[in-house]
Amino acid sequence: MTDDALDFRLLNDFQRDFPLCSAPFAELASRLGVAESAVLRVLEALRREGKVARVGAVFAPKRIGASTLAAMAVPPEKLAEVAAAVTRFPEVNHNYEREHHYNLWFVVTAGSEGRLQAALGAIELAAGLSLLQLPLLQEYHIDLGFSLDGKTEKAVPGNVLRRAFVPPIPLGELERRLVMALQEGLPLFIRPFSVLASRVGCDESEVIERIRRWCAEGIIKRFGVIVRHHELGYTANAMLVHDVPDELVGQIGESLAREAGVTLCYQRPRVPPKWPYNLFCMLHGQARAEVETRIAELRARLQLSEYAHDVLFSLTRFKQGGARYA
Repeated sequence: MTDDALDFRLLNDFQRDFPLCSAPFAELASRLGVAESAVLRVLEALRREGKVARVGAVFAPKRIGASTLAAMAVPPEKLAEVAAAVTRFPEVNHNYEREHHYNLWFVVTAGSEGRLQAALGAIELAAGLSLLQLPLLQEYHIDLGFSLDGKTEKAVPGNVLRRAFVPPIPLGELERRLVMALQEGLPLFIRPFSVLASRVGCDESEVIERIRRWCAEGIIKRFGVIVRHHELGYTANAMLVHDVPDELVGQIGESLAREAGVTLCYQRPRVPPKWPYNLFCMLHGQARAEVETRIAELRARLQLSEYAHDVLFSLTRFKQGGARYA
């Protein structure tokens, strides 16, 4: 197998369903028909190139801590300064400029609601501006793992509207240490879970079993190769928002979630009169025109033209990283 072919297989095929066993990279190598050393070498190269953020867990929102999407309307001449101030907070894991009056959008996570609110207050003080809090109300589809060749049908769970949020679980000390270790991603070593176990202070088998349990319970949404889409050519990133009647938001959200190219779809609160939209979805593409065409087509197909909407394309990526709950 050529290096290019191995690059693609590792990036495309193992964004989820990563082997949870003592020697996962040896298992990947066996499935791919290459040496374990080749898998580790290529993953390390992809990480250095920025195409892979890490190999590890994506935790479900609101299951082990607290999080919110936030937005600020920043005077253009102050945007770089304010964005830098926001980025410095470790609780901020994504921070983007988008095309809108509210031009700075970021995600804030913390171990508890109290710590989240404290971080948001500190961010407002540092920026000298007020922010909109737009916490997740209902998830229809959240999974940034998607096929890089467009051939794999994405999986969207059925009956998502009837799946209520499960309150965040209280973490014991060992679990908190495991979350901290997982936030950094798996070490690219032969026995990565053994390394995590030594950091956490338990047996390797206990680490693997706890990760399996969290995956089964939905606390970890997926475990695998976490790619950076911008570095892979998906540079046209748009947030499509609608103002739909509350009684229809579930039905429309579920329909949007099943659309090809929609990588995120969820309900968030309106903040009248500043922010009238309650249904959000994200689309990623390789060209702006491609994404604009897809948005027009899906709005026509789903008969959304009567609902107010806006499209916020990303302009500048100030920060992108994994959520930090501990």
